[in-house]
Amino acid sequence: MASHFADRLCDAVKTKKTSLIVGLDPVYTRLPSAIRSHRQMNDEFDAAAAVDAIFDFCTQAMRIVAPMVPAVKINIAFFEKYLWEGLETYYSLISEADELGLEIIGDVKRGDIGHTAAAYAAAHLENPELAGLEDNLAPDAITVNGYTGADGIEPFADMADKQGKGIFVLVRTSNPSAAEIQDFTDADGQAMYEKLADVVAQIANKDERIGNYGYSNVGMVVGGTAPRVTTALRQKYDKVWFLVPGYGSQGAEAADCVRFCKPDGTGALINASRSIIYAYEKPKYKGQFGDDWKRCIEQAVIDAKVDLANAMQTLI
Repeated sequence: MASHFADRLCDAVKTKKTSLIVGLDPVYTRLPSAIRSHRQMNDEFDAAAAVDAIFDFCTQAMRIVAPMVPAVKINIAFFEKYLWEGLETYYSLISEADELGLEIIGDVKRGDIGHTAAAYAAAHLENPELAGLEDNLAPDAITVNGYTGADGIEPFADMADKQGKGIFVLVRTSNPSAAEIQDFTDADGQAMYEKLADVVAQIANKDERIGNYGYSNVGMVVGGTAPRVTTALRQKYDKVWFLVPGYGSQGAEAADCVRFCKPDGTGALINASRSIIYAYEKPKYKGQFGDDWKRCIEQAVIDAKVDLANAMQTLI
């Protein structure tokens, strides 16, 4: 296995023949009834029962998607609600995903300065060497909030270098109100997200961070819901991997997202979360597979891959 994170992404995307990744944002009340009705997992107000249900669902979902996608993105917010039991589940899922051969992105959105940033980087990227924690793994990459500037990003990048891992810095997010702040322009007409992208690129383009395929282990998060910024960023930062949220439930179309990809399909990870993991709620899939929630998820992944592949044909 390649030791450089960006090289592993290239290999994984080429092997699975898709830029699609699946996000895990598990909410107990939306889990399949077959899981929620289990006698040991049927109480959403019991932390142990709830996290057991979430772990069961996420583990089964990852087993379904693992043969078809290169990576999963696990959103820690949906586990932190359950405090230490939730965090234990989060790290258990990282181990499960690793055994399935998936690249793992921890969606943690941490950000701070100096020694605090370094502590966050160690907590979320460094594989523990402490006695009693040796069997635990940290994700292959995490999301980072770059609002504090370069000295708030570099500790994460440095830790990624040491661990053979990666980071994705939030540059232009996919939420509706993102433009109010992130598109705000200075006197020269440069938008805030453009300035932040420049800062990230300076960190990403250091020679020691570039892998054999020409990509950095420092990437950017740019939402597919803002397609007008897409092409310019891809062309300007050719060494950067983009993590692209917004496809599916947030309304971004395949064509909006694949603009981040290069013609060979590399350079972008297009994330779909709710549209995949809750596919069994959709009449389209319920009509096909009834209560077989696993088949619904499987078909949703297949459909998304085809959708993205068709969109890619317009770029080639």
